[in-house]
Amino acid sequence: MTTAMETETAHDKLAENPAADTSTLFAKVAFNQLLDLRREFAENGVARLTLQARPELTNNFHVLHGGVIMTMLDGVMSSAALSKSGFTRAVVTIDMSTSFLKPARGRLVAHGQAVGGGRSVCFCEARIEDEAGELVAKAMGTFKYVDP
Repeated sequence: MTTAMETETAHDKLAENPAADTSTLFAKVAFNQLLDLRREFAENGVARLTLQARPELTNNFHVLHGGVIMTMLDGVMSSAALSKSGFTRAVVTIDMSTSFLKPARGRLVAHGQAVGGGRSVCFCEARIEDEAGELVAKAMGTFKYVDP
């Protein structure tokens, strides 16, 4: 549990570093690069990522592996949370619930949105659609704001 003293210290650190910019963190994540996961935008608590499925990302059923789907959902929600803070904070995932609705193939688009929270946490929702615009998976997540 965070004490009032720790909270004040965290706010003081942020005030001391007003130039903190976490807008480029996504591109620096090696796993995102390995997957060729691309962020199209992230602003005002809304984000969109894209991914082109390819054979090395599939499971034994020749559809996109569930771990890749979860990575997309986590990435789009964390991007939404970062943008909600104006890219002045970093985030860590503290909870995520995912529903897989149909096999994923082809080009996928992940949409994420910050839907609530406050200074210390951000609640987000996300969905992934396939090329036909059909829902492939959805998730809800909770992200803790931390100093960059």
